Amino acid sequence: MSNKLPPAVEALRTEHADVWQAFSELGDRCHKAGPLDEKTRRLVKLALAIGAGLEGGSHSAVRNALASGLNPDEIRHVAVLAITTLGLPASIRALTWINDGLTQRD
Repeated sequence: MSNKLPPAVEALRTEHADVWQAFSELGDRCHKAGPLDEKTRRLVKLALAIGAGLEGGSHSAVRNALASGLNPDEIRHVAVLAITTLGLPASIRALTWINDGLTQRD
């Protein structure tokens, strides 16, 4: 699977290294702040991105979920769970974003 960042994110990382470092450190601290295991945290992050309607965030969450050892069926299940909370159209949108991330892996 590729760890390549989208061009806009890579530009921010390069042009504002101090901001990127602070953002990365905040993310690390948030992940370590509670009792959830890595895979659960990755599923929650995906659900949050889907619920907020964030395509890029969903793509990132899929990449991170795969890197954490989750399989495609576990990742897709998040979109199925969204049906009764967010509605069918949002769930289909989420499945599209998830499948984008799954087909882009090496």
